[in-house]
Amino acid sequence: MSHAVGDRDPSTAQLVSQLSEQVSRLAREEIRLAAAELRSKGKRVGAGAGLLGGAGVLAWFGVMSLIAGLVLVLATVLPAWLAAFVVAAGVFALAGVLALVGRSQVRKGTPPIPEEAIEGVKRDISAVSERAHR
Repeated sequence: MSHAVGDRDPSTAQLVSQLSEQVSRLAREEIRLAAAELRSKGKRVGAGAGLLGGAGVLAWFGVMSLIAGLVLVLATVLPAWLAAFVVAAGVFALAGVLALVGRSQVRKGTPPIPEEAIEGVKRDISAVSERAHR
């Protein structure tokens, strides 16, 4: 098959230049993807940490309820100490729920590895390797 003068295949130097540009562009896109994924995971970790902090505050209020219950004699139906323990148990139960939700949020955001970006890079490397072997 003959080629016209203006219909030549690109030279090896041109192909290497194009490959370099494409790899560079691909690397920038993968870095952008990784940064976006890390921001998303960071938000989840922040929300989970906030919920864990809320659980800690409620646990502290539980301790204060125990102390107040032991100090104050306010029970009308139950003995004062028993009333204080009932209130504290409710506060601790709420703190437990918040702690479980917070832990779930932290697990969703960790480890802070841009997994989607890593998979994209692996696919890109595989595609480039496949084309190089053709």
